[in-house]
Amino acid sequence: MLIEIGHVEAIFRYPVKSMAGERLEVANLGWHGLDGDRRLAFHRVNDNDNDNDNDKDRSGFPWLSASKLPDLLLCTPHRNKDADADGAQGDLPTHIRTPDGEEMPVFGDDLATEVGRRYGAPVQMMQLKHGVFDEASISVIASDTVREISRLAGRSPDVRRFRPNVVVRLLRSVPFQEDEWLGGVLSFGEGDDAPAITVTMRDVRCSMVNLDPDSASPAPEVLKAVVRANQNNAGIYGAVTRIGRLAVGQTMFLHAASRTISEQSS
Repeated sequence: MLIEIGHVEAIFRYPVKSMAGERLEVANLGWHGLDGDRRLAFHRVNDNDNDNDNDKDRSGFPWLSASKLPDLLLCTPHRNKDADADGAQGDLPTHIRTPDGEEMPVFGDDLATEVGRRYGAPVQMMQLKHGVFDEASISVIASDTVREISRLAGRSPDVRRFRPNVVVRLLRSVPFQEDEWLGGVLSFGEGDDAPAITVTMRDVRCSMVNLDPDSASPAPEVLKAVVRANQNNAGIYGAVTRIGRLAVGQTMFLHAASRTISEQSS
């Protein structure tokens, strides 16, 4: 059964993994997520031999993220005004504005040196055709969920802490409603050709949500609130099943799975 659940309140993409995001009015949803989303990332060179990292990542995940270097959140990717004339790819940034306000080319040695200095080990910028994602290529969260977590944490609501691709304003104002979508299909707009994603898993949160997007200062009470309120889950991940154009204001529909989460757990 097709159910109207709300509308698209905001769209975000993150050209460089863990750096500041871009808020968009429209975006193209391709088979590997939003065009231009997380197509660049810093690779931790020789990280297995990095004795300076007291919390060494033994998962084999090679990419530098803000959980390791919070200063990444204060780096702002952007396109040089002459980029289009130079034939640069339209969805990718050409420069990074560092926390100190310096402008550096994305693939320049100066940027890699500066980030490596802050991290304490060498890094290298890399471009990945299909992007660098922790779990899946598209993420969605409801604004009601963000507000409830913020209320419990005693913080002003800021959806940027959760780094979603799509924020949905729900018709039924209930936090953590996203859990009910698991196994279903979300479509953006009406019609059989509307872009759509299959909801594959809950978004299990990490310490990234503690970091203030404007200062990178930590607030541990945010993650504690997610754990306390919803077993560390906030929002969902999905796999793209139909490509197309996303836009702020689009009506969102859910084609629910045959059984709801509550029915499965009863």
